[in-house]
Amino acid sequence: MSRDIWDPVTYAVYADERSRPFIELISRVGAVAPDYVVDAGCGSGELTVMLAERWPGATVEGFDASPAMIAKARKLDTPVHFAVADVDTWHPDRPMDVIVSNAVLQWVPSHHDVLEHWLEELAPGGWLAFQVPGNFDAPSHVAIRELCASRAWADRLSDLNRSNPVDDPVRYLDFLNDGGCQVDAWETTYVHLLQGENPVLDWVSGTALRPIFDRLNPEEQRQFKADLAGPLAEAYPARSYGTPFPFRRIFVVAQK
Repeated sequence: MSRDIWDPVTYAVYADERSRPFIELISRVGAVAPDYVVDAGCGSGELTVMLAERWPGATVEGFDASPAMIAKARKLDTPVHFAVADVDTWHPDRPMDVIVSNAVLQWVPSHHDVLEHWLEELAPGGWLAFQVPGNFDAPSHVAIRELCASRAWADRLSDLNRSNPVDDPVRYLDFLNDGGCQVDAWETTYVHLLQGENPVLDWVSGTALRPIFDRLNPEEQRQFKADLAGPLAEAYPARSYGTPFPFRRIFVVAQK
């Protein structure tokens, strides 16, 4: 998995839109007084702080594969411990009471194996909660895939055209029920109202375009964004009040 799948500066521009799913996810976690709480893929840590505030008696840890994100997290005034680690190789040092993962597992092709591992590491009665984007068939991602496959970019980017990496809620429910859990699974489509000249381009520049930018030099990055701007502006036309951006997300909360 890429170690810097988020751009901290661009990602922070849409902090409110990106924090809402996290808040709605953890609201369904029923843990009362957990001892050990983990945020897997914690990003810049502001949301992890909410876990420490909700469960002040718990040891709360956050880890992320991005050194840039963890550097930001470590500047926060919080008792949370932050570390650089990969979701697919991280191991806790003791059984967890709660593990939360917000918009990370879509980057891990083997995330079913990761979920199995986390379930094994949960204490009896422990909680697993995760949220992943479900928008891989949305116009934004279709436009990105088509541009990667185009004559201008295929020689460098065609192998980055990923199929849908996540399941629907029912498949996650089946998978985790088979693992002996009680499961609450659902999906929500948010309609974010974005501002700016081409705000959907700005949005995807902070996440979906990061693996692409890893392949390109700065001038090529600018050209790729210029090539993408037109299709995104056409797919998401601006209104007088902003640009509506539908974004589907899939939520799962399971108790062992």
